[in-house]
Order: sequence, then C-alpha cells, then structure tokens
Amino acid sequence: MTARIVVDGRTLSPETVRLILSGEPYEAVLDEEARGRVEAARAVVSRAIAEDRTIYGVNTGFGKLADQRIPNDKVQQLQVNLLRSHACGVGAPLPEEEVALALLFRANALAVGCSGIRPEVVETLLEMLNRGVRPEIPRKGSVGASGDLAPLAHLALPLIGEGIAIVNGRRLPGGRAMKLAGIGTVTLQAKEGLALINGIQITSAISARALEVGDRLLRTADLAAAMSLEALLGTDVPFDDRIHAVRPHPGQRVSAANVRRLLEGSEILPSHPGPHKVQDAYSLRCVPQVHGAVRDALSHARSVVYCEVNSATDNPLVFVEEGEVLSGGNFHGEPVALVMDHATVALHELGSISERRMESIVNPALSSGLPPFLALEGGLQSGFMMAQVTSAALVCETRTLCVPAAAESIPTSANQEDHVSLSPLAARKCAEVAGNVATVLAIEILAAARGLDLRLPLRPGLGVAAAYDYIRNRVPRCDDDTPIAPMMEEVRNIVLDRHFLEAVEEVSGPIEGLSG
Repeated sequence: MTARIVVDGRTLSPETVRLILSGEPYEAVLDEEARGRVEAARAVVSRAIAEDRTIYGVNTGFGKLADQRIPNDKVQQLQVNLLRSHACGVGAPLPEEEVALALLFRANALAVGCSGIRPEVVETLLEMLNRGVRPEIPRKGSVGASGDLAPLAHLALPLIGEGIAIVNGRRLPGGRAMKLAGIGTVTLQAKEGLALINGIQITSAISARALEVGDRLLRTADLAAAMSLEALLGTDVPFDDRIHAVRPHPGQRVSAANVRRLLEGSEILPSHPGPHKVQDAYSLRCVPQVHGAVRDALSHARSVVYCEVNSATDNPLVFVEEGEVLSGGNFHGEPVALVMDHATVALHELGSISERRMESIVNPALSSGLPPFLALEGGLQSGFMMAQVTSAALVCETRTLCVPAAAESIPTSANQEDHVSLSPLAARKCAEVAGNVATVLAIEILAAARGLDLRLPLRPGLGVAAAYDYIRNRVPRCDDDTPIAPMMEEVRNIVLDRHFLEAVEEVSGPIEGLSG
C-alpha cells in the first residue's frame, strides 16, 4: 500500500520522516487549503510588481546588492541567475535519503503560504520526491545564515532543467533526469528562485535523519547497558523507580523503566543475592541519569527541528491579510545549530559511557570473574583487548567533534551577512558522531554477548536474552582469537536495523525512545 503524505506547511512529523527513510512507497501531495494560501500570497507579489513597488529579491539584487533595482523585463532572468551563481557547493554528495527529506521540507516551507510563489513550484518539488529524482547536492558550502543557499541552489537547479540529478540509479544532467521521470521543468517567475533557496532545509534534513538514528541508538544503549549489567553481575537496585521518582527528569525515569523491563525474568541476577561489591561503577549505576539526560537533550532537539520544518523561512515573507511583503531573518539557522550542537554532545556521552562499560567487561579488576579480555587462554589469546582500543579511539574522535559549530561565525556578503550559524556543520557533526556511537555500542554489545556466553547455563532477563539470541544467530560464538572487525561491523549493522529492537520488544515490551 502506498502511504499518502499531505504537505500543508504545518504537520510534518517524525513519523513522516521515518516513512521517507524506510524505503516504503509513499506519495506526497499538496494540501488544498495550503494551495489556496500559496495562490493568495502569489497574488500579493503579482500586485506589488504591477504597482512597480521595490521588493527585495523580486526586483532587486541580493545580499549586499539589494540596493540595485532590476528592470521588470529582467526579473525572470534574475531568478535563474540566482540559482546558477549560488550553486557552488563542494564535497561529497549528500545521501539520497537526506536529499529526499530536503525536497519534502522545502516544499513544506513553501506550503505555509508566505513565500509568494506559484503552486506549480511546490508541486514540482513533490513530483521530484515522488518519482525518485534526487538532485546531486554537495554537502559543504553553507554557513546557515541566509539559509543553506549553496546546497539549496543545487537542489533547485533540476527544476529549471539544469544541474545534476540521480534517477533510477543514473547520474544525469538535471533536464534529462526530469524528462526521464516524466516531470516538466519550471520557468521561474519573480521571487521564485529566492524562495527556493532561503531557509535551512538541508540542515533540517541532515538533523532529522541524525535524530532518527539517535533515537535508535538511545534505545539500543539501554539494551546494551542491560546486557552489560548481566554480564558483569551487576545489581538492578539503581533502576528502582522510587529512586527516579524523587528526581523526576522525564528521560531518566524512562531509561530506568526500559532497563528494568529488559531484566525481567533474569536467572543471573538472583544467582548472586546481595551486592558482591559495595556499589557498581557509575557506568552501570548511573545509566538512567546519563541515558536519561541524553534522551531529554535529543527530545528537545527534535522539537526544535520540527518547529523549523513546519515554518516559513524565506525572505521576504508575504502576509496576505495585510497585503504586505516584509523582510526579516527567518532563514537564520541559529535555533537548529544550537540544539544540534547539544545533540552532538549528548550522543558523545552515550558512546563515552558505553566504552566504559565495555572496558569493565574486559578488565579483570572490574569484570566480576570474567577472564582478562574475555580470552579463555590469556597470553596465547588477546581476546577483546583491541576491540576496547577501537572503542576508545572512536570516543576520543567524537570528543573532538563536540566543539560547537554555533560558537563560530564568519562574515559573508561584504559584511551584510555579518553573523552566521554554521547550522549545517552542527548537523553534519551530529550525524558523524551518531555513526561512531553506533560502532561503540556494537562493540559493547559484542563484548557483553561474550560475557553472557561465559555466564551460561544461567540465562539473562527475557529482553536481554532475546537480544543475545538475535546476536548469536548472526554472529556465532567463537572461543578462539579471530578477526573481530567483521563481527563488529555485523553487529553495527544490527544496531542500525530496526528489526533488532523490534525482535527484542516482542519479548520485553516497548523500549521507549524520544518523547514528542
């Protein structure tokens, strides 16, 4: 069945993004009420042109050239020139999934009805989304100030038959890609080129995808912690809800509940009644506090990103009731830059505490009787010694990526754009950290599974056991030294695959993720 996405400028949600990322069929259509708003705003622009009013970006130059009046007979060429001149991105192309989100987000911003463009421009973007035309967009070149100008120009060029696009796996000139997909190109009218590139839809696309990965990593981290706690003969006392009820941060309480649920039915926990040490290390005992803080940070970031996604972000904006066209700064990426910097730090912490749990599993001073480095013949075998080193290397790398992008600024456009957000950099860093953390969690899960091997015949909690069995079906137990990299990569793929958590939840019940 083909899912229907109604684009109305107001209601795009994480569920919509998950649908786009899932690979399942969908059709995005412009809402009829939104169409009316778009047409009404276009009428205001047309009337202003007829009255020969000077309006930024309609009949003036851009940025520092805003005081240059453009003759009416060159207004259309102005919009084409804008896209051509601004398409100067560099670097590897964005993944097609993020390009698809950017097409959807740009169309949704225009559907708010404050941009002064024609409905066919919005509908062309949606047809590109529906028919698999993915403009090739270099990932670097935006400072997130007047929006993601350079990458959005690359996104917009195929609409006018230019640029490069991917369709059916083929990299083609934009015009050929559009023709192959059966989509007509657009002849831009006044303001339409500017409306296509003002805003941070590239930032938002990268951010939305990174946060979906972050949600999966967060839920997996609660599972990994439960696996490690069982492998290390830890205690479940710190997860008692009474502890968290008196410090009621929402994420903390959810994380504790997730771990409790995963541990239910454990044979390992009752096998060592009473604490075998005074208290577990913080990386076990403080899982709810740390994972919970990460959950709250990512939940807040997601709320900001979706506020942005459902906003009018170009300049100037058209207000139909008053018949006015107002210049402002809704294109500035600061709101998303700040929360994505925060999300990057939060995800780093998820990896940092995971590496400490993994280190406890391989460290004989901390592992509650497990063999050093999980090697059955220590000395002859090195076991998981170097896997912990790889995890540590990734954590150190993520730490360097936590330097906030939003703290940077560099003037552009002859100092007209004198404060910028670096929002796309904030989003890209978060996505990169998420990728590293996926590997760190995979290494912890692999080590915890090895620890659980050595606790047999005692079985862990039902949820943990389901995860253990899933891993062992894909990565069989091996008691000899063997290259660990392929196993790490396989478990990383498992971590990023939604079927893993779904299989565990069939046994344990829901593993709650982000709020909102």
